[in-house]
Amino acid sequence: MQKQDNRKFRHELKYIVSTTQLSLLENRVKNLLPLDPHVKESGKYTIRSLYFDDYYDSCAKQNVDGTDPREKFRIRIYNHSSERIRLECKRKERGKTHKTSCPLTVEQTKMLMKGEALKDISSLSPLLQKFTYLMLRYKYRPVVIVEYDRVPFVYKNGNVRVTFDTNISSSTDIEHFLDKDIVKRPVMPTSKQLLEVKYDEYIPDYIYRNLQLESLTQTAYSKYL
Repeated sequence: MQKQDNRKFRHELKYIVSTTQLSLLENRVKNLLPLDPHVKESGKYTIRSLYFDDYYDSCAKQNVDGTDPREKFRIRIYNHSSERIRLECKRKERGKTHKTSCPLTVEQTKMLMKGEALKDISSLSPLLQKFTYLMLRYKYRPVVIVEYDRVPFVYKNGNVRVTFDTNISSSTDIEHFLDKDIVKRPVMPTSKQLLEVKYDEYIPDYIYRNLQLESLTQTAYSKYL
């Protein structure tokens, strides 16, 4: 008997927009959708991710080639804080995405930052077990840090999430991933930012119209290439 796949995949649309376009769209959206409550008073948060790849940089190459399905692993923190650290696996399949995650301790994170596989595999979560296998079998190791500021809006119907990402930068200063300040460089062209629209089965028409998605050019841009 075939095992049923209960994973929920979502649509994820990405658009590279100018700073002017982003400002106009954000002004429209903030009158339509509430901010994600996690942003609190600031109205945004900073995301920092440490991406992993194998010896042959297969994840980066698969993204460029549009391989389907494909997966990438990253460790993510918010607002330069180590209070909430998560390992995430993002899977792209048939034009949709699915993300699984699990918590990490600071000690586990520091080991993975060094490219060291975790011990006591049987006691780890299923996702960490899979990742440990990849590290041991395919030599997965940390390759790059990506950081950006995100303004996120949410809407319950359709599980819609509209995000505006700015100041996208990268760093190879991997040993300082958990530090507040690291050496970074911008990765987007001058005055270019990123709009992302995520939803389950549908996006309400009035949101789609106000974002004018039909007039924007969709991209397969990945923050990690």
